[in-house]
Amino acid sequence: MFSKTLDKVTWKNTQLIKGNIAEEVMKLKLKPGKNMYLVGGASLAQTFTKLGLIDEYNITVHPVILSKGKLLLRDVDVRRNLKLMNAKTYGSGAVGLIYQPV
Repeated sequence: MFSKTLDKVTWKNTQLIKGNIAEEVMKLKLKPGKNMYLVGGASLAQTFTKLGLIDEYNITVHPVILSKGKLLLRDVDVRRNLKLMNAKTYGSGAVGLIYQPV
């Protein structure tokens, strides 16, 4: 778990990361095991993108029009070229897109 405010976490199999995000994530990537998934807000996605820590983007587009909201990668100043790996349309009308950085 990444947090600027928490001092500890009590969830099972959870590690609190507050320091050097890039260094800590690289350590986690070197460990054996399954894939890691990042679930969070736009600012966390922006941080991971800026640091080049994302191997695959799974983005779901929902058929809803909002008048306001946060842009996913608004403050990312580095261009990322992505290759579409898969696309799936759900019964709700949402579309799941999987991209990998090129």
